[in-house]
Amino acid sequence: MSEQLSAEEVVDLVVGPDAYRDLPRLLEEVESGQKGINTILSTEETYGDIRPVRMDQNHVSSFVAIMRGCDNFCADCVVPGTRGRERSRDPETILGDATDLFRMGYREVTLLGQNVNSYRWKQGDSLLKFEALLERVAAIDPSFRVRFATSHPKDLSDELLKVISRHPNLCKSIHLPVQSGSSAVLDRMKRRYTRAHYMDRISAIRSILPEASISTDIIAGFCGETEEEHRETLSLMEWAAYDFAYMFKYSERPGTFAAEKLRDDVPEKVKTRRLNEIIALQGRLSLESKQRDVGNTFEVLVEGTSRKSAEQLYGRNSQNAVVVFPKGELKPGDYARITIRDCTSATLLGS
Repeated sequence: MSEQLSAEEVVDLVVGPDAYRDLPRLLEEVESGQKGINTILSTEETYGDIRPVRMDQNHVSSFVAIMRGCDNFCADCVVPGTRGRERSRDPETILGDATDLFRMGYREVTLLGQNVNSYRWKQGDSLLKFEALLERVAAIDPSFRVRFATSHPKDLSDELLKVISRHPNLCKSIHLPVQSGSSAVLDRMKRRYTRAHYMDRISAIRSILPEASISTDIIAGFCGETEEEHRETLSLMEWAAYDFAYMFKYSERPGTFAAEKLRDDVPEKVKTRRLNEIIALQGRLSLESKQRDVGNTFEVLVEGTSRKSAEQLYGRNSQNAVVVFPKGELKPGDYARITIRDCTSATLLGS
């Protein structure tokens, strides 16, 4: 049996995500026979000069990171520990990236951040907040759609919703993770808002952006969750009438507050049953949402050929719903007025 080697004996180089600028020095150390190690998380590194852009293969939509890290320290989240504290990119580099994408033929960009609402760029006495950045990106061209993700409920402002209402190319789709409908569970999660505050934000969206779709994230079976707390989540889902949701069972992540300080005490079978109830409810809500769109006409950005038929195309409307329709003379990157004739719980079918 061969002798097992320790990690220290077989690993020469250990580099954290914020140490890429230090790679030449670290490689020199390795070449000289030393160990190269730098795992320090920066409070300033934004990756702003290495084009933090992801281009989708459809050559229609793309993604631009506007910030790094997070300062929220939710109990179940690893981001502050793995990506560091929150820091925003220079707005001029963001605008440069987005403008380049439009000139290359892309017609939609999504601005990314763990909590985009808290974007802040301070230079001298001036402060640029996310609302102003969003307006500047929207001004690149009226035919350039702009989305963003993800919003944190504690930071979603009426001002941001009003900015979206003023610009047709700012998509009318808000992703607002709730995680739980119980204030007690939210407190254990360290989410920094209550059920009442979250409901107030949903009401603001419905009031200022009545045509907007709302999606969310939900976790079933977080530490200490009772049946009553689970039912609070179901009731909030029913009240909010989400158009779409990402739904998960809670599982411990090493190094998080929840893993170190809270007991993962909800049995696996109970978590599974609660998640299935959440999924079943959201299935009904999603179908009802799509059924409300039947008969309406939407502007759809064509993204590509449908996976089910070469004679059909698919795209998304401003509300982020997938729409499938006959190909005709259309091609990816075109805008089309599509009237919805039918639907499934996941897709709108139109002509």
